[in-house]
Amino acid sequence: MTEPQDFETASAGLLALMREKLGVRAHSLREARTPAKRLLPRRVFRSFETLQKAEPFLAHPKLARTVNSTEIAAATRTLRNHLDAIDLADRRKGWWLSLAGSLAFNLLLASVVLLVFLFWRGIL
Repeated sequence: MTEPQDFETASAGLLALMREKLGVRAHSLREARTPAKRLLPRRVFRSFETLQKAEPFLAHPKLARTVNSTEIAAATRTLRNHLDAIDLADRRKGWWLSLAGSLAFNLLLASVVLLVFLFWRGIL
């Protein structure tokens, strides 16, 4: 991945994966930094930062030679492996189960508070 064109296609592919798997609405790696920090694990986010910092260097022909291509390739591989491992159906199911669990807990808590109040007032 020593060519800037290779990096551009790889970053475009990564951004498309981030849009699909994480819901990030960004057109460049720089714009995707803030949502990526919240949504990616620390180790993967470090790889993302490596790619984001290399983006302006690779846009310039002479500065592109100063970028470590093995580090960029490793960071791309790490980020792509993490994004490929995300299962959208499982995340959706987990969200619904979390919502159902919190509603059940709140309902249970409200019923306990109601019973305590009724007992305290002498109705029960």
